[in-house]
Amino acid sequence: MRLRKNLAKFVLLALVGLNAVGCSAAEGEADFPVVPASKYLPPMKVETVAENVEIVWSIVFAPDGRVFFAERPGRVRLIENGKLRAAPFFTVPDVSLSDEGGLMGMTLHPNFSENRFVYLAYVYRDERREQNVRVVRYRETGETLTEPKTIIEAIPASKYHAGTRLKFGADGKLYITTGDATKQKRAQNLASINGKTLRLNDDGSIPSDNPFVGQKDARPEIWSYGHRNAQGMDFQPETGLMFQTEHGSSIIDGVSLFKRSGGDEVNIVEGGKNYGWDKISHNMTKAGMETPIIEFSPAVAPASAMFYRGNLFPDFKNNFFFGALKGEAIIRLVLDGRKVTARDELFKKEYGRIREIAEAPDGSIWFSTSNRDGRGDAAKNDDRILRIVPATK
Repeated sequence: MRLRKNLAKFVLLALVGLNAVGCSAAEGEADFPVVPASKYLPPMKVETVAENVEIVWSIVFAPDGRVFFAERPGRVRLIENGKLRAAPFFTVPDVSLSDEGGLMGMTLHPNFSENRFVYLAYVYRDERREQNVRVVRYRETGETLTEPKTIIEAIPASKYHAGTRLKFGADGKLYITTGDATKQKRAQNLASINGKTLRLNDDGSIPSDNPFVGQKDARPEIWSYGHRNAQGMDFQPETGLMFQTEHGSSIIDGVSLFKRSGGDEVNIVEGGKNYGWDKISHNMTKAGMETPIIEFSPAVAPASAMFYRGNLFPDFKNNFFFGALKGEAIIRLVLDGRKVTARDELFKKEYGRIREIAEAPDGSIWFSTSNRDGRGDAAKNDDRILRIVPATK
């Protein structure tokens, strides 16, 4: 038995070697310059917006100045006139909280001012008590969320790798990330909804121009596939390209391919394309599969994504940011179109695990700590929502 197992590992490694190239000598660690903070970062300070909240997964800004955020135990909270409302604005009645699952993604409809639609993505248990992800549209009344309409459900989940980032594109379509639910093979299987980016109309119907509509044994909701667990998504202002951050792995089919954990990715995600999981990892390449524009080894655990569009920090214009859980920092990428030209780590080890990051209408940058998620070292006022503003001299 041991001989057969070792032989299988040898064959797998041989196949990886034949099919994949491009791994650097440092186990896939990207060779990009780090921008020295003291030289290139503008003067800034961090202010506390809210504290003693819990695992803030999503932050969204309403046109009327209110700020909604989602806590993973199932609560939608509200900041109004700069103050946190004490009672939850809404609590999801059927949320299932366990390990990495719970209430996660949240976004507002592009026409929120007119229709008041709020979209939530969360883990629930079906009639067999199995975990799944559901996306539900609600109407916001000023006091709570009402009129639930299921957009999509029965997306298999597990304790880990549930995806659930939500974002509307310029095309008015709703994009949803799904994880592989720890079943690696599902990511390459077009008949499975796991390990994908989905694209839907705002009412949950399927756009006729999705890349796999009409293809036998393929889910028509799929926009892209070959993902492990993408939890950050935003669109590049200059090009409209979708960028995603994704949690990577050093293990394929139980075989460790690299000496260090890592393989976290930033991808440019386009319709119909295959992003490689579980056939390739790190900066490996294979015909018909996409390689990330940058990958991180050791792991940083990217949890969000944001392009900066504001004017409060001109030096950050069109830069890409994401919160790093394991990396305990905000990571900034400077881009020239599709190419990363520099990177930097902001506030490293100052606030612990950082999850969500979002730009406020005034150009300040908001972010959340995630030190109460069972993997962090929580301070007495964690978790917190903080914002970055210019420092006055």
